[in-house]
Amino acid sequence: MDREQFQQRTKLLALRVIRLVQAMPSNPTTKVIGRQLLRAGTSVGANYRAACRAKSIADMVNKLKIVEEEADETLFWLEILVEARLIPEDRLRDLIQETDEIVAMTVASISTLRNRTNRKS
Repeated sequence: MDREQFQQRTKLLALRVIRLVQAMPSNPTTKVIGRQLLRAGTSVGANYRAACRAKSIADMVNKLKIVEEEADETLFWLEILVEARLIPEDRLRDLIQETDEIVAMTVASISTLRNRTNRKS
């Protein structure tokens, strides 16, 4: 998968999170979780775009670590919605899977970049 494809996937993740939060029932619990989910889920794509503009491999790794953290946090909030029985699991299964794949691909990219840097040393 190239940068543009991954950039598109992270943007689509943000759009899916936005639609999910907008459709969530309105109560104090879902408002707090929704705000956290919205912040984390939309920042994945924004931070990946920043990583694509990195000035060095080290800078890219640092920015990708933020992508990893935000995607993992998004996954956390999605799991909380399911485990707290606020949203049925079948409604979030695809979004959870997509977020998990984004985490895994980001971790793999970080590992590849670190290995490339270590070989040059």
